[in-house]
Amino acid sequence: MPDGGRRVAAVVEYDGTDYAGWQSQAHAPTIQAAVESALAFVAGREIAVTCAGRTDAGVHALAQVLHFDTEAARTPRAWVLGANTRLPRAIALQWAGEVDPAFHARHSALRRTYRYCILNRSARSALARGRAAWIHRPLDAAAMERALHPLLGEHDFSSFRSIECQSATPVRRIEAARVARHGDYVWIELTANAFLHHMVRNIVGTLLEVQSAADPVAAMATVLEARDRRRAGMTAPAEGLYLWRVDYPAAFALPSPPPAAILGAAADLV
Repeated sequence: MPDGGRRVAAVVEYDGTDYAGWQSQAHAPTIQAAVESALAFVAGREIAVTCAGRTDAGVHALAQVLHFDTEAARTPRAWVLGANTRLPRAIALQWAGEVDPAFHARHSALRRTYRYCILNRSARSALARGRAAWIHRPLDAAAMERALHPLLGEHDFSSFRSIECQSATPVRRIEAARVARHGDYVWIELTANAFLHHMVRNIVGTLLEVQSAADPVAAMATVLEARDRRRAGMTAPAEGLYLWRVDYPAAFALPSPPPAAILGAAADLV
């Protein structure tokens, strides 16, 4: 951090449909590039941000967390309102504030929660396009939730990591896993200390297959124990995935993220 500088954290919400993911790229629009440009306008100088989790192309976020260092002195209101005047309609800062210099959006996170939204009916939706994955065959939400039980706890999740994953270890700890149906929508919620590349989408793709097995729990356990990506299901479409919340130690005094429990009103998002 530069002398006289300060560390600022922010929470950003976005619809990733038209973006090539979070991370800046030379020849494609990204969330990071748009946010950095907007914050630079407010600061009057270049800004480089670090986020809690780099989402892929087409993935959305309700509460992505980021931090940046700056010498610019601005009020929280100025950061939010000023940046939002320069951001496209699909991206919006929800909160910003100065934080302890020890805060790090990625390394300080205790856990992350993702939700995956499926529209489960025979007819596609015009309004949910880009916001939910459309699966027309019947899905058994109760069987899907049971199938998640073997994934709880700390495991080697090699069966659910992409070939491009650069993590040094495939070991992660899933703290909570739920599936709920609300009308035509099925929501899958996973909370873990961290996730591998494509881990959530690969778990969802596997759920879509094992939910119709004679024993969904045993089928999922077999995939997990194989530690082989070829044994798992397809990678589910990006459009149904949301980075829902990121939790941090209370000492950093970030605003409370949305409740992790699946809400009956969740389908209102789509």
